[in-house]
Amino acid sequence: MENQTYTVLAESGIHARPATGLVQIASKYASELTVEYKEKKANLKSILGVMSLGIGQGASFSIHAEGTDEQEAIEAIENYLTLEGIVEL
Repeated sequence: MENQTYTVLAESGIHARPATGLVQIASKYASELTVEYKEKKANLKSILGVMSLGIGQGASFSIHAEGTDEQEAIEAIENYLTLEGIVEL
């Protein structure tokens, strides 16, 4: 199992556009991917799940990956989040 924790830098938090990007990337991988925020978990492959968490600026959240391509999935997600300026590690 791979885990990574991030802090949101983006002023608007994880709103519709970054959530859509996350779901699109997560959907490319066979691994089970979840996002956890304030002890709530959601499937990272579900736009409604990600949006329902309401992750705002300054919040810390974790992504968990379990499966055959877990490391590649975490790396791709991390690249997206950092390139878009959404999070810091």
